[in-house]
Amino acid sequence: MGFISFIGELLRDPRAAIAGAIAMGPVAAYGFVFLIIFIETGVVFFPFLPGDSLLFASGFFAHGGGFNIFVLLGVAWAAAILGDQCNFFIGHFLGDKIIRSGKVKAMTPERIEKSEKFLDKWGKLAIFLGRFFPFIRTFVPFLAGAGGMKWHSFVVFNILGGVTWSSLFILLGYFFGGIPFVQEHFELLIIAIVAVSLVPTVVGLVKAKLGKKSDE
Repeated sequence: MGFISFIGELLRDPRAAIAGAIAMGPVAAYGFVFLIIFIETGVVFFPFLPGDSLLFASGFFAHGGGFNIFVLLGVAWAAAILGDQCNFFIGHFLGDKIIRSGKVKAMTPERIEKSEKFLDKWGKLAIFLGRFFPFIRTFVPFLAGAGGMKWHSFVVFNILGGVTWSSLFILLGYFFGGIPFVQEHFELLIIAIVAVSLVPTVVGLVKAKLGKKSDE
């Protein structure tokens, strides 16, 4: 299974995608988890990857023995922390150039504006809180680097946020994985997780557009 096909399968049928990766052996299974979390948090070009649902689904499989829960947590922590750190350095060294180029289609003016406001409002704490919001999770460390935030300030909240976010979703999947309702309605729960996590972003974009219309 190639990485691109795994992403497509993960978006379409997360249970089958992860089961297929596990069947390929532990290196492939943990490797796919690491890569998706790292790329979503660490590469500003891929904010749409399903980090929340992947962590929940991986925890679900850890309950059934497909993953070792402690190894899974370690892999997720490493991916989340290293990913944000990579994104910070991309923003620090290339941020202005990337924004001016306009080549990152996901980095719309509305999303940049929302992420900048989030960063301005919460300061360093935004690095921690931003973990729990898709798109913001990807853009905040990038903008923090581009905006000149000190690395030693960033890294503390990066570690706290990465460990908390990844642990929360993995452990939710792990502890609820044995409940019959969860097992029978797994796909619906994944859709619900994605929908709920996107609500703040959608609301923010709508408010931004309404605010612009009122100013015209």
